[in-house]
Amino acid sequence: MSELTVELTVNGRKRSATVPARTTLADLLRDRFHLTGTHLGCEQGVCGACTVLVDELPMRSCLVLAASCQDVEVVTVEGLEGPDADRVRAAFSREGALQCGFCTSGMVLTAYDLARRRELFTRDEVCVALAGNICRCTGYNGIVRAVQSATAEGIEADEPTTVH
Repeated sequence: MSELTVELTVNGRKRSATVPARTTLADLLRDRFHLTGTHLGCEQGVCGACTVLVDELPMRSCLVLAASCQDVEVVTVEGLEGPDADRVRAAFSREGALQCGFCTSGMVLTAYDLARRRELFTRDEVCVALAGNICRCTGYNGIVRAVQSATAEGIEADEPTTVH
């Protein structure tokens, strides 16, 4: 199997790894960079547990080949920082949006993406936005409340958004 070297920025740090050509971004993050907050569930892009930000957009890292990530910026749950990230984490805790924790990293990254948009979302809009993230424990009510709470708080705070 052929190998290639990928150079990218992960959580603000320049990283490089030589990997087999068919290595996914999820496997690169978990196995080579030891960032295990990126969870692998279905490995088919359905569950959303592996969601990370790639150049500020949420992506299923199990579907992205590491080779396609040359010179991109990746943010995992471990690297999520700033007021929006803090609001999302606090809202998840406050609203009971955490249970077993398996889906949490993907949910938090998706919620963060919504929070930094500075928009108010209806319950239905949040449900649609989270449709790519499966949770088998919480029943979603706490997660939806947490997203709505964090987005509303971000608008009230009127702070600039940041990734990292």
